[in-house]
Amino acid sequence: MTESSEWLIYRGAGEPHDGLERLPDPPPWRDFTSRDDAGSGDGSQDRRLGAHRHLAELHRPGAEELEMINAALYLRRPLLVTGSPGAGKSTLAHSVAYELGLGNVLRWSIVSRSALQDGLYHYDAIARLQDVQIAAQGGFGSAAGTPGAVEGIGSYIRLGPLGTALLPSDTPRVLLIDELDKSDIDLPNDLLNVLEEGEFAIPELERIADRLPDGEAEVLTADGVKVRVRDGRVRCRAFPFVVLTSNGERDFPAPLMRRCIHLELGRPDHNRLATFVRAHLGDEAARAGDDLITRFLERSRSELLAADQLLNAIYLTDAAAPPSRDRLADLLIQRLDRPR
Repeated sequence: MTESSEWLIYRGAGEPHDGLERLPDPPPWRDFTSRDDAGSGDGSQDRRLGAHRHLAELHRPGAEELEMINAALYLRRPLLVTGSPGAGKSTLAHSVAYELGLGNVLRWSIVSRSALQDGLYHYDAIARLQDVQIAAQGGFGSAAGTPGAVEGIGSYIRLGPLGTALLPSDTPRVLLIDELDKSDIDLPNDLLNVLEEGEFAIPELERIADRLPDGEAEVLTADGVKVRVRDGRVRCRAFPFVVLTSNGERDFPAPLMRRCIHLELGRPDHNRLATFVRAHLGDEAARAGDDLITRFLERSRSELLAADQLLNAIYLTDAAAPPSRDRLADLLIQRLDRPR
């Protein structure tokens, strides 16, 4: 096997071989092998959170960005951040949470089917019905704490990221509503009342509040923590720092724009891209990929490119054998603008 083909795992020769044994570790953002049931904290999710924290440490906002962030903090208004992919929109939320000690960022990733209810809470009525039937067949009755009792209804309710961010606390949570422009036409308008009032109702709990001990039910948050909700309503004390991001693929209704502080980020420069690479792949990869970053920036002047594509290119060319590296880099750069 030649030096230029040593990095190949699949050779296309139609003959079984042990190439899989040489398969290197996956990129940090694609590592699913370290998940464990014991919750030791060294799984892939923790490494991704670590990359976000590293980005937050390295993030240095420009003057306009700094002013708009502080305006949103002072006014307790959502911050709508628009810009091209890789401009640092989500990093901004992590940077604020890290510097102000506001805990982990709550993230609600929007898709075309996302509805306001998904962000607020989920009630699993089917699971509760099934448990009631099982309990009845087993003769457990309807004592407090069993599925058939009103006291047990909270076990079937889980708050979403938005609902968790609105829980009453002395300090605000940071909520990232990511890629709002992917939503259907109704969601931006549906968000208006909740973002304006800072509260919402859980009808399943409101109906039985008078039958609950002290009117309270214990529910699960998006963090996996149990909290008590009183009278079936969630009311914030400290309004969360809400970051709405958009890639600029659509316009938002005027009422939403009036309720937000709008920040538009320009295309990332060489320094910001190098910081992005350094946070995910380390200093050595950032230095080795400097030329690729330059070529990426040149190409992005005329085409919309995403920073995660740059990460893929740098990681893969670093894994290639030296004679193949330049050719592979050229192929990847040529395909950076193609649909993912």
